[in-house]
Amino acid sequence: MYSVIDIESNGAPFRKESIIEIAVYKYDGHRIVDQFISLVNPESDITPFVQKLTKISPKMVRTAPKFHEIAKRVVEITENTTLVGHNIEFDYRMLRQEFKRLGYDFKINTIDTIPLAKKLIPMAESYNLGKLVKSLGIPLVDQHRASGDAKATLELFKLLMIKDKDSEIIQQHHDEVNAKTYLNKIRDLTQDLPAEKGILYFQDKDGKIIFSDFVEDLNKFAKSVFNSKSKRWKTIQEEVEQIHYELTGNDVLAKLLMKTKGLRKKESLLFGLYHKNDNYFADKISNQKIEKPLLKFKSFTQGSKAVSFINSNPELKDVNNLKKRITISKKDELWISTGRVLGEKYFLLFEKGKLKSYGFYELYTQIESLQKLSSLKIDIDFPTADLQNDLKLGLLRGDFEIVPLPVK
Repeated sequence: MYSVIDIESNGAPFRKESIIEIAVYKYDGHRIVDQFISLVNPESDITPFVQKLTKISPKMVRTAPKFHEIAKRVVEITENTTLVGHNIEFDYRMLRQEFKRLGYDFKINTIDTIPLAKKLIPMAESYNLGKLVKSLGIPLVDQHRASGDAKATLELFKLLMIKDKDSEIIQQHHDEVNAKTYLNKIRDLTQDLPAEKGILYFQDKDGKIIFSDFVEDLNKFAKSVFNSKSKRWKTIQEEVEQIHYELTGNDVLAKLLMKTKGLRKKESLLFGLYHKNDNYFADKISNQKIEKPLLKFKSFTQGSKAVSFINSNPELKDVNNLKKRITISKKDELWISTGRVLGEKYFLLFEKGKLKSYGFYELYTQIESLQKLSSLKIDIDFPTADLQNDLKLGLLRGDFEIVPLPVK
Protein backbone atom coordinates (compact mmCIF):
# COMPACT_ATOMS: atom_id res chain seq x y z
CA MET A 1 0.00 0.00 0.00
CA TYR A 2 1.38 3.39 -0.99
CA SER A 3 0.50 7.02 -0.23
CA VAL A 4 1.67 9.25 -3.07
CA ILE A 5 2.17 12.78 -1.83
CA ASP A 6 2.98 16.30 -2.91
CA ILE A 7 3.29 19.36 -0.69
CA GLU A 8 3.54 23.05 -1.47
CA SER A 9 5.21 25.30 1.12
CA ASN A 10 5.08 29.03 1.82
CA GLY A 11 8.72 29.56 0.79
CA ALA A 12 9.98 30.60 4.23
CA PRO A 13 13.67 29.99 5.14
CA PHE A 14 14.91 26.40 5.48
CA ARG A 15 13.32 24.55 8.44
CA LYS A 16 10.96 27.45 9.08
CA GLU A 17 8.59 26.67 6.20
CA SER A 18 4.90 25.86 6.58
CA ILE A 19 2.60 23.78 4.37
CA ILE A 20 0.11 25.71 2.22
CA GLU A 21 -1.28 22.76 0.25
CA ILE A 22 -1.16 18.98 0.49
CA ALA A 23 -2.40 16.15 -1.71
CA VAL A 24 -2.23 12.43 -0.91
CA TYR A 25 -3.41 9.57 -3.11
CA LYS A 26 -3.62 6.18 -1.41
CA TYR A 27 -2.75 3.51 -3.97
CA ASP A 28 -3.00 -0.25 -3.47
CA GLY A 29 -0.93 -1.18 -6.52
CA HIS A 30 -3.98 -1.31 -8.78
CA ARG A 31 -6.16 1.71 -8.07
CA ILE A 32 -6.60 4.78 -5.89
CA VAL A 33 -8.51 3.70 -2.78
CA ASP A 34 -8.53 7.03 -0.92
CA GLN A 35 -7.43 10.60 -1.44
CA PHE A 36 -6.99 13.80 0.53
CA ILE A 37 -6.46 17.24 -1.00
CA SER A 38 -6.51 20.49 0.93
CA LEU A 39 -5.18 24.00 1.11
CA VAL A 40 -3.60 24.70 4.50
CA ASN A 41 -3.45 27.96 6.44
CA PRO A 42 0.29 28.43 7.18
CA GLU A 43 -0.41 31.14 9.78
CA SER A 44 2.44 33.08 8.17
CA ASP A 45 3.32 34.87 4.95
CA ILE A 46 3.62 33.27 1.51
CA THR A 47 6.58 34.58 -0.45
CA PRO A 48 5.86 36.42 -3.74
CA PHE A 49 7.87 33.76 -5.60
CA VAL A 50 5.66 30.94 -4.28
CA GLN A 51 2.49 32.94 -4.96
CA LYS A 52 3.57 33.42 -8.57
CA LEU A 53 4.67 29.78 -8.98
CA THR A 54 1.63 28.09 -7.39
CA LYS A 55 -1.04 30.78 -7.89
CA ILE A 56 -1.88 30.27 -4.19
CA SER A 57 -2.56 33.64 -2.58
CA PRO A 58 -2.81 34.58 1.12
CA LYS A 59 -6.53 35.17 0.59
CA MET A 60 -7.00 31.57 -0.63
CA VAL A 61 -5.49 30.05 2.53
CA ARG A 62 -6.96 32.51 5.04
CA THR A 63 -10.05 30.35 5.64
CA ALA A 64 -8.30 27.02 4.97
CA PRO A 65 -7.80 24.57 7.87
CA LYS A 66 -4.62 24.89 9.90
CA PHE A 67 -2.30 21.89 9.95
CA HIS A 68 -3.41 20.74 13.40
CA GLU A 69 -6.95 20.48 12.02
CA ILE A 70 -5.93 18.07 9.24
CA ALA A 71 -3.14 16.21 11.07
CA LYS A 72 -5.39 13.29 12.08
CA ARG A 73 -6.54 12.84 8.46
CA VAL A 74 -2.92 12.82 7.25
CA VAL A 75 -2.08 10.10 9.77
CA GLU A 76 -5.13 8.04 8.77
CA ILE A 77 -4.47 8.10 5.03
CA THR A 78 -0.73 7.38 5.33
CA GLU A 79 -0.93 4.78 8.12
CA ASN A 80 0.55 1.36 7.17
CA THR A 81 1.68 2.67 3.78
CA THR A 82 4.96 3.62 2.13
CA LEU A 83 5.15 7.35 1.39
CA VAL A 84 6.00 8.02 -2.27
CA GLY A 85 7.07 11.34 -3.74
CA HIS A 86 9.25 13.04 -6.33
CA ASN A 87 12.06 14.32 -4.11
CA ILE A 88 10.34 12.72 -1.13
CA GLU A 89 12.97 14.14 1.22
CA PHE A 90 11.27 17.55 1.00
CA ASP A 91 7.69 16.30 1.51
CA TYR A 92 8.69 13.96 4.35
CA ARG A 93 10.67 16.74 6.06
CA MET A 94 7.70 19.11 5.81
CA LEU A 95 5.42 16.53 7.45
CA ARG A 96 7.91 15.76 10.23
CA GLN A 97 8.38 19.48 10.81
CA GLU A 98 4.65 20.21 11.07
CA PHE A 99 4.01 17.23 13.37
CA LYS A 100 7.02 18.23 15.50
CA ARG A 101 5.40 21.63 16.09
CA LEU A 102 2.39 19.76 17.45
CA GLY A 103 4.60 17.69 19.74
CA TYR A 104 4.43 14.44 17.73
CA ASP A 105 7.01 12.33 15.87
CA PHE A 106 5.91 11.32 12.37
CA LYS A 107 7.81 8.32 10.98
CA ILE A 108 7.10 6.32 7.85
CA ASN A 109 8.98 4.35 5.18
CA THR A 110 9.56 6.28 1.97
CA ILE A 111 10.26 5.80 -1.74
CA ASP A 112 11.69 8.57 -3.91
CA THR A 113 10.75 8.40 -7.61
CA ILE A 114 13.83 10.41 -8.64
CA PRO A 115 16.50 7.72 -7.96
CA LEU A 116 14.07 5.05 -9.22
CA ALA A 117 13.62 6.94 -12.48
CA LYS A 118 17.38 7.37 -12.84
CA LYS A 119 17.82 3.58 -12.62
CA LEU A 120 14.80 2.56 -14.72
CA ILE A 121 14.84 5.42 -17.26
CA PRO A 122 18.60 6.11 -17.52
CA MET A 123 18.42 7.98 -20.84
CA ALA A 124 15.99 10.71 -19.69
CA GLU A 125 17.19 14.26 -20.45
CA SER A 126 15.88 15.60 -17.14
CA TYR A 127 14.47 14.17 -13.90
CA ASN A 128 12.56 17.33 -13.09
CA LEU A 129 8.96 16.16 -12.59
CA GLY A 130 7.43 18.41 -15.26
CA LYS A 131 10.02 17.63 -17.94
CA LEU A 132 10.21 13.92 -17.10
CA VAL A 133 6.48 13.18 -17.23
CA LYS A 134 6.13 15.26 -20.40
CA SER A 135 8.83 13.18 -22.09
CA LEU A 136 6.97 10.03 -21.01
CA GLY A 137 3.58 11.24 -22.27
CA ILE A 138 2.13 11.48 -18.74
CA PRO A 139 -0.35 14.36 -18.41
CA LEU A 140 0.44 17.03 -15.83
CA VAL A 141 -2.51 19.27 -15.06
CA ASP A 142 -2.08 22.15 -12.57
CA GLN A 143 1.70 21.96 -12.35
CA HIS A 144 3.11 23.29 -9.04
CA ARG A 145 -0.18 22.57 -7.31
CA ALA A 146 -0.24 19.66 -4.86
CA SER A 147 -3.01 17.62 -6.52
CA GLY A 148 -1.58 18.00 -10.04
CA ASP A 149 1.98 17.11 -9.06
CA ALA A 150 0.89 14.22 -6.81
CA LYS A 151 -1.29 12.74 -9.59
CA ALA A 152 1.60 12.98 -12.08
CA THR A 153 3.92 11.39 -9.53
CA LEU A 154 1.44 8.53 -9.09
CA GLU A 155 1.29 7.91 -12.85
CA LEU A 156 5.10 8.02 -12.99
CA PHE A 157 5.29 5.55 -10.10
CA LYS A 158 2.88 3.18 -11.90
CA LEU A 159 5.14 3.27 -14.99
CA LEU A 160 8.25 2.65 -12.87
CA MET A 161 6.62 -0.39 -11.24
CA ILE A 162 5.76 -1.79 -14.68
CA LYS A 163 9.36 -1.32 -15.81
CA ASP A 164 10.61 -2.92 -12.60
CA LYS A 165 9.00 -6.26 -13.48
CA ASP A 166 10.10 -8.24 -10.44
CA SER A 167 10.13 -5.22 -8.09
CA GLU A 168 13.86 -5.78 -7.68
CA ILE A 169 14.89 -2.13 -7.98
CA ILE A 170 12.06 -0.81 -5.81
CA GLN A 171 12.92 -3.42 -3.17
CA GLN A 172 16.61 -2.61 -3.45
CA HIS A 173 15.86 1.12 -3.07
CA HIS A 174 13.68 0.40 -0.02
CA ASP A 175 16.40 -1.76 1.52
CA GLU A 176 19.08 0.87 0.92
CA VAL A 177 17.01 3.65 2.46
CA ASN A 178 16.12 1.58 5.54
CA ALA A 179 19.34 -0.38 5.99
CA LYS A 180 21.10 -0.18 9.38
CA THR A 181 24.13 1.59 7.95
CA TYR A 182 26.24 4.34 9.48
CA LEU A 183 25.20 6.81 6.77
CA ASN A 184 21.51 6.10 7.39
CA LYS A 185 22.13 6.47 11.12
CA ILE A 186 23.60 9.94 10.53
CA ARG A 187 20.65 10.83 8.29
CA ASP A 188 18.01 9.67 10.77
CA LEU A 189 19.61 11.29 13.80
CA THR A 190 20.43 14.67 12.25
CA GLN A 191 17.71 15.25 9.65
CA ASP A 192 15.44 17.21 11.99
CA LEU A 193 18.04 19.10 13.97
CA PRO A 194 17.58 22.85 13.40
CA ALA A 195 20.48 25.13 12.44
CA GLU A 196 20.05 27.08 15.67
CA LYS A 197 21.75 27.57 19.03
CA GLY A 198 20.90 25.01 21.65
CA ILE A 199 21.89 22.35 24.13
CA LEU A 200 22.58 19.04 22.39
CA TYR A 201 22.12 15.69 24.13
CA PHE A 202 23.56 12.47 22.67
CA GLN A 203 22.02 9.36 24.24
CA ASP A 204 22.71 5.63 23.98
CA LYS A 205 20.13 2.90 23.35
CA ASP A 206 19.06 2.99 27.02
CA GLY A 207 18.54 6.75 26.97
CA LYS A 208 21.66 7.49 29.03
CA ILE A 209 23.24 10.86 28.15
CA ILE A 210 26.76 10.20 26.87
CA PHE A 211 27.46 13.77 25.71
CA SER A 212 25.86 17.18 26.19
CA ASP A 213 26.94 20.74 25.46
CA PHE A 214 25.77 24.11 24.23
CA VAL A 215 26.50 24.58 20.51
CA GLU A 216 26.05 27.47 18.10
CA ASP A 217 24.46 25.31 15.38
CA LEU A 218 22.79 22.05 16.45
CA ASN A 219 22.65 20.53 12.97
CA LYS A 220 26.15 21.51 11.90
CA PHE A 221 27.77 20.39 15.16
CA ALA A 222 26.04 16.97 15.21
CA LYS A 223 27.10 16.27 11.62
CA SER A 224 30.65 17.34 12.38
CA VAL A 225 30.76 14.82 15.24
CA PHE A 226 29.58 11.98 12.99
CA ASN A 227 31.99 12.93 10.20
CA SER A 228 35.00 13.41 12.50
CA LYS A 229 37.99 11.08 12.29
CA SER A 230 39.15 12.08 15.77
CA LYS A 231 39.47 9.35 18.40
CA ARG A 232 37.67 11.69 20.80
CA TRP A 233 34.34 11.05 19.06
CA LYS A 234 34.74 7.37 18.14
CA THR A 235 32.91 5.94 21.19
CA ILE A 236 30.08 8.47 20.86
CA GLN A 237 29.73 7.71 17.12
CA GLU A 238 29.34 4.01 17.93
CA GLU A 239 27.05 4.30 20.95
CA VAL A 240 24.69 7.19 20.17
CA GLU A 241 21.18 6.02 19.25
CA GLN A 242 19.14 9.10 20.10
CA ILE A 243 19.68 12.84 19.85
CA HIS A 244 17.60 15.38 21.71
CA TYR A 245 18.02 19.12 21.91
CA GLU A 246 16.80 22.20 23.71
CA LEU A 247 16.70 25.53 21.87
CA THR A 248 18.30 28.35 23.84
CA GLY A 249 17.67 31.53 21.84
CA ASN A 250 20.22 34.37 21.99
CA ASP A 251 23.59 34.27 23.75
CA VAL A 252 22.39 35.67 27.08
CA LEU A 253 19.54 33.19 27.37
CA ALA A 254 21.77 30.34 26.20
CA LYS A 255 24.31 31.05 28.93
CA LEU A 256 21.62 31.39 31.59
CA LEU A 257 20.15 28.01 30.66
CA MET A 258 23.56 26.37 30.52
CA LYS A 259 24.59 27.78 33.91
CA THR A 260 21.28 26.64 35.41
CA LYS A 261 22.06 23.12 34.19
CA GLY A 262 25.69 23.36 35.29
CA LEU A 263 26.91 22.79 31.74
CA ARG A 264 28.47 26.10 30.80
CA LYS A 265 32.23 26.23 30.29
CA LYS A 266 34.21 29.43 30.87
CA GLU A 267 34.83 31.29 27.60
CA SER A 268 38.09 32.85 26.53
CA LEU A 269 37.39 36.40 25.37
CA LEU A 270 40.72 37.27 23.79
CA PHE A 271 39.61 40.12 21.50
CA GLY A 272 38.27 43.57 22.27
CA LEU A 273 36.53 46.58 20.74
CA TYR A 274 38.56 49.79 20.87
CA HIS A 275 38.11 53.43 19.81
CA LYS A 276 41.00 55.64 18.70
CA ASN A 277 41.19 58.71 16.44
CA ASP A 278 37.40 58.61 15.88
CA ASN A 279 37.61 55.02 14.59
CA TYR A 280 36.45 51.72 16.05
CA PHE A 281 38.54 48.60 15.57
CA ALA A 282 38.88 45.06 16.92
CA ASP A 283 42.17 43.79 18.24
CA LYS A 284 43.71 41.21 20.56
CA ILE A 285 43.40 42.41 24.14
CA SER A 286 47.03 41.41 24.73
CA ASN A 287 48.10 43.94 22.06
CA GLN A 288 46.47 46.85 23.90
CA LYS A 289 48.43 47.26 27.11
CA ILE A 290 46.79 50.46 28.40
CA GLU A 291 43.36 50.77 26.80
CA LYS A 292 40.47 48.81 28.28
CA PRO A 293 38.16 47.26 25.68
CA LEU A 294 34.64 48.65 25.32
CA LEU A 295 33.43 45.09 24.63
CA LYS A 296 35.05 41.65 24.47
CA PHE A 297 34.72 38.87 21.88
CA LYS A 298 35.63 35.22 21.37
CA SER A 299 37.12 35.87 17.94
CA PHE A 300 38.42 38.63 15.70
CA THR A 301 35.57 37.89 13.27
CA GLN A 302 32.98 38.52 15.98
CA GLY A 303 34.71 41.81 16.83
CA SER A 304 34.85 42.86 13.17
CA LYS A 305 31.11 42.25 12.81
CA ALA A 306 30.49 44.51 15.81
CA VAL A 307 32.64 47.24 14.21
CA SER A 308 30.63 46.95 10.97
CA PHE A 309 27.37 47.14 12.92
CA ILE A 310 28.51 50.25 14.81
CA ASN A 311 29.74 51.97 11.64
CA SER A 312 26.35 51.37 10.00
CA ASN A 313 24.63 53.27 12.83
CA PRO A 314 25.54 57.01 12.54
CA GLU A 315 24.48 57.81 16.14
CA LEU A 316 27.04 55.31 17.46
CA LYS A 317 29.97 57.01 15.72
CA ASP A 318 30.18 59.19 18.86
CA VAL A 319 31.85 56.91 21.41
CA ASN A 320 29.95 58.59 24.24
CA ASN A 321 26.67 57.50 22.63
CA LEU A 322 28.02 53.97 22.35
CA LYS A 323 29.00 53.93 26.01
CA LYS A 324 25.53 55.15 27.02
CA ARG A 325 23.92 52.48 24.88
CA ILE A 326 25.84 49.60 26.48
CA THR A 327 25.69 50.90 30.06
CA ILE A 328 23.52 48.77 32.35
CA SER A 329 21.30 51.05 34.41
CA LYS A 330 21.37 50.91 38.21
CA LYS A 331 17.55 50.98 38.25
CA ASP A 332 14.99 48.23 38.80
CA GLU A 333 14.14 47.11 35.27
CA LEU A 334 12.61 44.36 33.19
CA TRP A 335 14.41 43.40 29.98
CA ILE A 336 12.27 41.57 27.41
CA SER A 337 13.43 39.67 24.32
CA THR A 338 12.39 36.91 21.92
CA GLY A 339 12.40 33.43 23.47
CA ARG A 340 13.51 29.99 22.38
CA VAL A 341 10.63 29.28 20.02
CA LEU A 342 8.04 31.17 17.99
CA GLY A 343 5.37 32.68 20.23
CA GLU A 344 7.57 32.82 23.33
CA LYS A 345 9.37 35.70 25.04
CA TYR A 346 11.76 35.76 27.94
CA PHE A 347 12.52 38.36 30.54
CA LEU A 348 15.47 39.37 32.71
CA LEU A 349 14.70 40.96 36.05
CA PHE A 350 17.21 43.54 37.31
CA GLU A 351 17.24 45.03 40.80
CA LYS A 352 19.47 48.11 41.13
CA GLY A 353 21.41 47.03 38.06
CA LYS A 354 21.99 43.44 39.23
CA LEU A 355 20.53 40.52 37.31
CA LYS A 356 18.42 38.56 39.80
CA SER A 357 16.20 36.22 37.80
CA TYR A 358 14.84 35.28 34.39
CA GLY A 359 11.75 33.55 33.02
CA PHE A 360 9.52 32.81 30.04
CA TYR A 361 6.01 33.71 28.97
CA GLU A 362 3.74 33.29 25.97
CA LEU A 363 3.14 36.30 23.72
CA TYR A 364 -0.48 36.61 24.82
CA THR A 365 0.46 36.77 28.51
CA GLN A 366 0.56 40.24 30.05
CA ILE A 367 3.13 40.87 32.80
CA GLU A 368 1.36 43.64 34.63
CA SER A 369 2.19 42.82 38.23
CA LEU A 370 5.06 41.72 40.47
CA GLN A 371 2.87 38.81 41.56
CA LYS A 372 2.68 37.60 37.95
CA LEU A 373 6.46 37.95 37.66
CA SER A 374 6.98 35.98 40.87
CA SER A 375 5.04 33.03 39.46
CA LEU A 376 7.15 32.96 36.27
CA LYS A 377 10.65 33.89 37.38
CA ILE A 378 13.62 31.57 37.92
CA ASP A 379 15.97 32.99 40.54
CA ILE A 380 19.67 33.02 39.71
CA ASP A 381 21.89 31.47 42.35
CA PHE A 382 25.19 31.75 40.48
CA PRO A 383 27.46 34.76 39.82
CA THR A 384 26.48 36.75 36.73
CA ALA A 385 29.63 38.85 36.29
CA ASP A 386 30.67 36.81 33.22
CA LEU A 387 27.30 37.61 31.64
CA GLN A 388 27.93 41.37 31.73
CA ASN A 389 29.69 41.39 28.37
CA ASP A 390 26.86 39.45 26.69
CA LEU A 391 24.29 41.79 28.23
CA LYS A 392 26.20 44.74 26.80
CA LEU A 393 26.38 43.08 23.37
CA GLY A 394 22.61 42.55 23.58
CA LEU A 395 22.13 46.25 24.37
CA LEU A 396 24.35 47.16 21.42
CA ARG A 397 22.31 45.04 19.02
CA GLY A 398 19.00 46.23 20.44
CA ASP A 399 17.97 42.71 21.50
CA PHE A 400 16.00 43.93 24.50
CA GLU A 401 12.96 46.06 25.20
CA ILE A 402 13.61 47.69 28.59
CA VAL A 403 10.67 48.65 30.79
CA PRO A 404 10.33 49.69 34.45
CA LEU A 405 9.34 46.99 36.93
CA PRO A 406 5.63 46.88 37.79
CA VAL A 407 5.00 48.83 41.01
CA LYS A 408 2.80 46.19 42.69
